[in-house]
Amino acid sequence: MADLPLFLQDQTEDEIMQRMLSRVPADIDKSEGSFIWDAQAPVAFMLYEASVWAQQVLERGFARTTFGEYLDMRAEEHGVARRQAVAATGIVKFSGTPGKQIPSGTVVATPADEITGESSIEYKTLADVTLGSNGEGSTSVIALVPGKAGNVPAGVIEIVTVPISGVLSVTNPEAIKGGADVESDESLLERFYTRVRNQGTSGNKAQYIQWANEVSGVGGVQVKPLWKGPGTVGIYLLDMDKRAASQAIVQAAQDYIDPTMDGQGEGQAPAGPIVTVMAAEEVPINISVQLTLAAGATIEQVKEMIEYGVAAYLRQLAFADPLVRYTRIAAVLLDIPPIIDYSNLLVNGQSDTNIQINPGQVAVLGAVTLNG
Repeated sequence: MADLPLFLQDQTEDEIMQRMLSRVPADIDKSEGSFIWDAQAPVAFMLYEASVWAQQVLERGFARTTFGEYLDMRAEEHGVARRQAVAATGIVKFSGTPGKQIPSGTVVATPADEITGESSIEYKTLADVTLGSNGEGSTSVIALVPGKAGNVPAGVIEIVTVPISGVLSVTNPEAIKGGADVESDESLLERFYTRVRNQGTSGNKAQYIQWANEVSGVGGVQVKPLWKGPGTVGIYLLDMDKRAASQAIVQAAQDYIDPTMDGQGEGQAPAGPIVTVMAAEEVPINISVQLTLAAGATIEQVKEMIEYGVAAYLRQLAFADPLVRYTRIAAVLLDIPPIIDYSNLLVNGQSDTNIQINPGQVAVLGAVTLNG
């Protein structure tokens, strides 16, 4: 890729000053400190500063070197818009007096952490809920502030921000997920390049991928033509964490591409094909291994390192490589300093065997069992 041409980079303050002084008649004192020198020095500096601004204007004119709102404007020339933040969604369960009604819009939250300074994360309920005869009831929630920060593990929502008589507790039985931050410059630039270098036309496969990637929160797309026979297209989605996309993301993509699912061409897809958008199917990758650890290392610490390393490897594979390689997982173990050696490594119950990931599936980290 060619570099930007050199433009005004030789216009230093000293170079400009010398050219200006050379235009002054020889019989006039132009030494440093003279009237002429003092009068021209500020001008030389301002001209030099203007040359720096001109160089920056040049950088802002090309997609590869621009940023922020300037990149937004460049991308929009080709119909590519930055994806906005997506609010995380999930389920919460209330406990309390049987028959108690909890209205839609009730705000629940995680507790703030005074030690780390981490703020409370708030969510609102999306439907009314009435506690059953067992004193429990569940409903959907959405984060009040869109973004990845709204993704939290199970069991961390504990607070009803405005206490409700008859409600004793609230929790989230499963992780709250699907939240995504505003698209980064790097991601937007990649999609821009995809649009201008590999243009989708007439509803070809590339164009379905482009349409899906225009939906906020989508982090991976796989298209299966003739999904259920002629005239059908299946689209599988991942979120930004390379996990199965949430129902909210799937529905947003369906509404954008083919909202009626009847081939009428009401969305981006042309008239004719019936498009079905789905979340990818998650395939858990379970790991069991016998470890020999360095002195002072604990199983808990090493387990976190293994989970981090294997999860990062699996994210690289998502919709890109259909094989989870046994040797790569072994390499993750050997790259962890506290692990001196390992034996009896099993991946999904098998030794020295790669795991095949089928179209529409994504490998995700499952259970990690360590024996010291």
